Amino acid sequence: MKNIMIIGGDGFCGWPTSLHLSAQGHNVTIVDNLSRRRIDEDLGAESLTPITSIEERILAWKEVSGNTITFSNVDVAKDIEGFANLIKTTKPDTIIHFGEQRAAPYSMRGLQEKLYTVDNNINGTHNMLAIIADQGIDPHVVHLGTMGVYGYDGDGLEIPEGYLSVMVPGDDGEVFKRDILYPTNPGSVYHMTKSMDQLLFQFYAKNNALRITDLHQGIVWGTQTDETRMDERLINRFDYDGDYGTVLNRFLMQAAMGHPLTVHGTGGQTRAFIHINDTVRCLALAVENPPEKDGKVKILNQMTETHRVRDLAHLIARTAGADVAFVDNPRKEAAENDLRVSNKTFIDLGLEPTTLADGLLSETVEIASKYIHRARKDTVACVSTWTDAQKPGVIHHEAILRVHDAA
Repeated sequence: MKNIMIIGGDGFCGWPTSLHLSAQGHNVTIVDNLSRRRIDEDLGAESLTPITSIEERILAWKEVSGNTITFSNVDVAKDIEGFANLIKTTKPDTIIHFGEQRAAPYSMRGLQEKLYTVDNNINGTHNMLAIIADQGIDPHVVHLGTMGVYGYDGDGLEIPEGYLSVMVPGDDGEVFKRDILYPTNPGSVYHMTKSMDQLLFQFYAKNNALRITDLHQGIVWGTQTDETRMDERLINRFDYDGDYGTVLNRFLMQAAMGHPLTVHGTGGQTRAFIHINDTVRCLALAVENPPEKDGKVKILNQMTETHRVRDLAHLIARTAGADVAFVDNPRKEAAENDLRVSNKTFIDLGLEPTTLADGLLSETVEIASKYIHRARKDTVACVSTWTDAQKPGVIHHEAILRVHDAA
């Protein structure tokens, strides 16, 4: 049994992870400033599934499981003293860091969103690391990163788990072998902050011997885990709006509404995916397998399969009896790319991947249908753009260019 602090434990990945680790018998403390709920209010959007208050969530978990989760409303990016005191009192063996603004489109929405994303994400990460180092303690830090730090250029090379072995020639002709961080190529301000996280981790692992695991996660699909299904008050988020809704959720909502599934550009973007069930399992495996104190960050790719966006659209269209529409792409990215990713470590640790072929997609379809009455149809379109040339007047949001009958 470990004392586990989960920063951002009220969020889409943080909440089911908190329940999963609590169910395993760990003492869990959620640290969250509830900013994701406030962003919902600012955007005029909300989870399709009804999310109760954090207090009611924790009470419901106690009732159905008998386990206690503690909650502290602390802003890690701003309240340095409060967070430092919390570390001293809770004495965590493990700190899981989910506490970052996680949406690429939101980070590109405008000036304020860009500034907020950098301020919140970078300060939160650095405050955590600096306080741990200052107190001279030795928790295992587990950070949820993203596959998006590598970009999607379409070269087809297999992305290794964090490091690239290179040979560097010296002046005298001698060749030196080095393991360097795999080069990043962020495609949004959000992805840029995750790239900067890597350097912060590298610095504190080398200089303060912090034990850090950085998980580069693919796009999460699905909604429920074994624990969140136990009571409707525990239900997980289902974001479908243009800023926070992942591509599968957005497609499912459009299908439920009778709207064509809007594929950006050619739909040739290949992305890595993982089911939310596998997310919580991977976090548990990471907690159970901390790195050595060797000055090197342990980097794992947390994904189970890759798909082209247009292929996903046609899969869901066949399942839901919907049409597929191709629209202008609001992002600045390659129209087509291949993606090969190594996830050897988690497979070797015993992860049995959940894939789209396993049939769990139907559960997500059922959730979309059950709560369709809560949907805000005006929030589904992707309106955040990457460049001035793509802003309204130049690109017509969700303008249907071609519609294919996918029945």
